[in-house]
Amino acid sequence: MEVLAMEAFKTEELPKGHRLLSPYNFSQKVFYLEKGIARTYYLKDGKDITHSFIPEDSFFVSIESVFFRNPSPYGVEVLENSVVRTIVYQDLEKFIDGSQALQKLSRLVMMNAVKTFSDKLYSIQFQSAQERYNSMLEKFPDIMLRVPLGHIASYLGITQETLSRIRAGKI
Repeated sequence: MEVLAMEAFKTEELPKGHRLLSPYNFSQKVFYLEKGIARTYYLKDGKDITHSFIPEDSFFVSIESVFFRNPSPYGVEVLENSVVRTIVYQDLEKFIDGSQALQKLSRLVMMNAVKTFSDKLYSIQFQSAQERYNSMLEKFPDIMLRVPLGHIASYLGITQETLSRIRAGKI
């Protein structure tokens, strides 16, 4: 059953910079980032702000759209040439209903999503810019080689100048 579920996913090769989802989307798809790195972002006062990074071998979904029928404030952009698999959530749910292994996997994916949001909230409320930077490097060790500094700075909630000072050890 699990093999059939993976075969039901549509596979796409996407170029660096491809916008997979725009902010305020109503996507009903589940995505699996097989290769590459992506970011979720939102728009605030005309600025594009990075909310999170999605490493390869990760599932993601517009939670607001799929589960609550509301537009998702987050867009998704691939930051490298990427391979992405997609399936409509309702189609995947048929496979999940018939497989205990997929039910367990879906719970793990959802728990990971909740943990990611919880970690983000904690970092905003309680960590300094230096601590957020160190946490990011622990979670994404090769991020500095793969992601533009502007996206990293906006993810950390700091300017590029502050990011440069942190990297130089001047903060």
